[in-house]
Amino acid sequence: MKVFIEKDYDALSDKAFEVMKEVLDENDHPVLGLATGSSPEGLYARMVEDYKEGNHSYKDVVTFNLDEYVGIDRNDPQSYYTFMNNHLFKHIDIDPANTHVPYGSTDEAAKEYDDQIKNVSIQLLGIGRNGHIGFSEPGTPFDERTHIVDLTDSTIEANKRFFDNDVNKVPKQAISQGIATIMDADKILLIASGADKADAVKAMIEGEPTIECPASALQNHKDVVVVLDEAAASKLTR
Repeated sequence: MKVFIEKDYDALSDKAFEVMKEVLDENDHPVLGLATGSSPEGLYARMVEDYKEGNHSYKDVVTFNLDEYVGIDRNDPQSYYTFMNNHLFKHIDIDPANTHVPYGSTDEAAKEYDDQIKNVSIQLLGIGRNGHIGFSEPGTPFDERTHIVDLTDSTIEANKRFFDNDVNKVPKQAISQGIATIMDADKILLIASGADKADAVKAMIEGEPTIECPASALQNHKDVVVVLDEAAASKLTR
């Protein structure tokens, strides 16, 4: 696990783009595992800028997103499908048929999505305050694949800011790649910003691998890059 500590969110996003750029440069047909939330917004902005400058085309890129809320319309402003279109897809030359965001509420839908995910060149991750990756919450077995998950109270609380600060409006379930699915990727890039992520970051990097901190499973992956700002790294001891 390689850990980079950057001064602030802008510097973090620059470093994350360096890592993503290497993958785009090294692969003729890269498969990108993508994430939503505030953490990757800076990275996506740099990818869009880089595309507009003519440095990379996305015509031969395939993407698979980590997760999506259950019971939310794809065109809802808070759906992750909408997020990806607004922040990345509609600004680059990617074929919409090559973009995949999970959708559904059944085990069958989860397995169907999982079966599509092959040869991921790089998987982008954020980390939740409770250590979740994707929506694989604490207690998720490390061998779990794409599944339907009941969101924890802490995750619902963290996400209420996107739903008028009303926990009752936050979906209570999600369809999410599991830890085993994430671990299949050739390379993993995790980015975290802010002091509220510091405890989870410390548990991920310095704690023992445990299902109580799903992100700690990444210690067992052969190629993980973690990019933090100083606030997110503030509780690390080394």
